[in-house]
Amino acid sequence: MALNDVALCARALIRIGASPITSFSDGSAESEVAGALYEPVRDALLSAYPWSFATGQIELSQLEDAPEADFSYAYALPNDYLRAISVGGNAKGRGLKYRIMGDALHCDAPNVLLTYIYAPDESAFPPYFDQALIARLSAEFTIPVTESTSRAEMHYKLAEKELDRARQIDAQSDTPNAIDKFTLIDVRG
Repeated sequence: MALNDVALCARALIRIGASPITSFSDGSAESEVAGALYEPVRDALLSAYPWSFATGQIELSQLEDAPEADFSYAYALPNDYLRAISVGGNAKGRGLKYRIMGDALHCDAPNVLLTYIYAPDESAFPPYFDQALIARLSAEFTIPVTESTSRAEMHYKLAEKELDRARQIDAQSDTPNAIDKFTLIDVRG
């Protein structure tokens, strides 16, 4: 069963011994805390690793104004952009030098393909990410809801373990990266 944003927060609140919420506007202190912290915590966790379910590719639209220095072209980043993984061109997803400045990507190529992390709908979250997010939300909610720093420390440690486990599971959904160019291997012939 896919969980929505409120259900994820409700489960995080239950983990810290607080009352679950039914919406972000139900008038309780828990709903105010959850409403204020959910999106930034979710986006930070999504940005922390190149999750397979939150990775997309898009050909970027070139902006009219060129960068002031260092690169020849500027491109608009997608609206759902959280973090760049790589930039490529000519049907390749990587290989180009680039720089993100504000809401634009600067590059020397006339066409670019961005591989990036975005925030998918919660229904697309796999169960292992749900658990990592619930654990992180629990840690973030502990001090504002329970005012217990010792409980917060414990929840942060649990959240780190859940994040490590989720990364390991997600890493198994892709072919491991191979080393393309490495001078010590090239010297061996």
